[in-house]
Amino acid sequence: MSLAPSRQQAGDVLDHTIPMTAGGPRRRQGSGLDRQRGRSGALLTLPAVAVVAALLVVPIGQALYYSMTDWDGFTARWVGPGTLSRLFANPAFWQVLRNNLLLLLIVPVAVLVPLGVATMLHAHIAGWKFFRSVYFVPASISWVVTGTFASRFFAQDGLLNHLLDDLGLHALRLDLLSHEHSALLAVGVTFVWSQLGPNTIIFVAGLANLDPALEEAARVDGAGPLRVFRSITLPQMARFIQFATVLTIVTAFTALFSLIFVMTGGGPGNGTTTLEFFVYQQAFSQGDFGYGAMLGVVLFGLVALITVIQFAIGRLLTKGN
Repeated sequence: MSLAPSRQQAGDVLDHTIPMTAGGPRRRQGSGLDRQRGRSGALLTLPAVAVVAALLVVPIGQALYYSMTDWDGFTARWVGPGTLSRLFANPAFWQVLRNNLLLLLIVPVAVLVPLGVATMLHAHIAGWKFFRSVYFVPASISWVVTGTFASRFFAQDGLLNHLLDDLGLHALRLDLLSHEHSALLAVGVTFVWSQLGPNTIIFVAGLANLDPALEEAARVDGAGPLRVFRSITLPQMARFIQFATVLTIVTAFTALFSLIFVMTGGGPGNGTTTLEFFVYQQAFSQGDFGYGAMLGVVLFGLVALITVIQFAIGRLLTKGN
């Protein structure tokens, strides 16, 4: 008698074993476990969701409400969307918005200059460790100190004009802080300098994570430094460039209050007043908190819109590469 199982017996065994391993029972058990894990994860995230709601959603909702009221800080009277019409009819608002858009034009400079500096540091030029520390100095200085230094540097009797005098360039003496356009230029230059440290650190970290084999292969194929940087380095740095750009845009719109307050006070006129500073002027200087809340809502929407557009452009460029 043969001890080997017949073909029919083997088929019966397979019919009973396959569903248990690859079919129904284990798959159904796994689905139940996944649902249980999903419920547990949702319960564990509830405290974080509650904190986010308390710190973000509720204040944003309150800002939307108060932006449509006549609010003096104590009592609020509902006036509806008329506050928005009043805002758009104010010439000062459009001048302030123009100032923000002009600062937006400086963002590429505040990103590309640190990218070039980080590339040189990544090449380990002589003294690169020392220069890495020097370039990070602006990031360790507060906006108040930066604004005080900039106001002394760009003043009529400041360091810049003293340097021009020492070089015999008296005709080039400038009083940048006394005119609207030149004062905004001085603020923009100071902003670019302040962003040198943070953006350089971002790009140094990004360059350190690149695959060196790709650059070596390109050099073996005869590609020069510029071709390697354009075709190999930049595509791999796209995410870091996008992050630095978003961070710089948000800083330009929402983090220059201290710098402008110390450096120019928003003047001359409204020449250096940004939306962020305009909120302070309307709400705290003039006591019109409802109008200030509307300005804050507009600022929030503008930054969100620019960020979404920037991410969309970044995705298109990434797909193109």
